Amino acid sequence: MTVRPAHGVEGPVRPANGQIDTAAYQRVLGDEIRTLRKRRGWTRKELNRRLQTEISLQTLATYELGTRQCSVVRLVEICHALDVPAHEVLARVHERFFGDTPAGYLALNLAAVAATDDSRLIPLRRWAAGRLHALPPGVSPEVHLDLPALENMAQLCQLPAVELIRILRALSR
Repeated sequence: MTVRPAHGVEGPVRPANGQIDTAAYQRVLGDEIRTLRKRRGWTRKELNRRLQTEISLQTLATYELGTRQCSVVRLVEICHALDVPAHEVLARVHERFFGDTPAGYLALNLAAVAATDDSRLIPLRRWAAGRLHALPPGVSPEVHLDLPALENMAQLCQLPAVELIRILRALSR
């Protein structure tokens, strides 16, 4: 689990030539697809049955892992099967990838989490309160969490990772 303090952290890394890290972008897209599938309680096999054209389960797995590029047409087909507009999925991916926090991280205000009365976040309230107590005076209560940390936290709270991310973003505003 990687938690990075807010101060001294660079934003998304973009090479001088303007290229993006396509492998990282594919991983974020795959995570969104996997999260949507799991939210419906479907296996890959169940999703595959709902696709208009058949693909191998291995191909679907590589899309979810972000190790294979997914064509636009295939993405639209997958999103249609999941009953989610493709543009919404891409918007979430874009926000996660190009957000103001470092690439692949979510900015989290520890004070807001510790103070929330949302019963779904009880394990995180305790964690945030402990982190706040350990902070030296004058240090920002904001931390940056990477996707594995957020996935672990989502499991603790028994929430889908995407849902936890939405809740935490709302708290940190």
